[in-house]
Amino acid sequence: MKSEKFATVLLICAFFLCNAFPVKAKNDKDAEGRNFSLFTLHSSLHRLNEWRLPYPVYRFCTGDVDGDGQEDALVGVIKKTRFHREMGRRIFIFKLVDGKVRPLWLGSRLGATLVDFRFVDGCVRALETNGKGKYGVTDYRWNDFGMTFERFIIKNTDQETAIKYFDL
Repeated sequence: MKSEKFATVLLICAFFLCNAFPVKAKNDKDAEGRNFSLFTLHSSLHRLNEWRLPYPVYRFCTGDVDGDGQEDALVGVIKKTRFHREMGRRIFIFKLVDGKVRPLWLGSRLGATLVDFRFVDGCVRALETNGKGKYGVTDYRWNDFGMTFERFIIKNTDQETAIKYFDL
């Protein structure tokens, strides 16, 4: 994994999800004493700097999303948003600014319903579904405000075929 410049970022979480990034476990409870998943991005350049993610995390990877030559952190979270009231998979992108973790993009949606994502060849590659049994794999690229459609790898196919293209 290319993470030379973003190797200073640690993901601390309540359970292990990403097999390609070192993860440390941390147990936390909410105000009522219930266990919940807590994820925090830390910059080792500033010991007191962190960005708390109080959502379940399903994916973590790094890549130079905005093309500035520095690795960014891509975190897949499961949460509701103001405009999408149902629980869903979202992508948050963070970067180091003066050694501090800062959000680059806190996305609520790409195209169709997000199943999973990766960072491939300068693009966010998304495995998506239309919710009616059809799947597709789409590349999205950074455009100064957020992610924009780049190209379809495959669309309107079954899940098994889409996963094969997604894993290429």
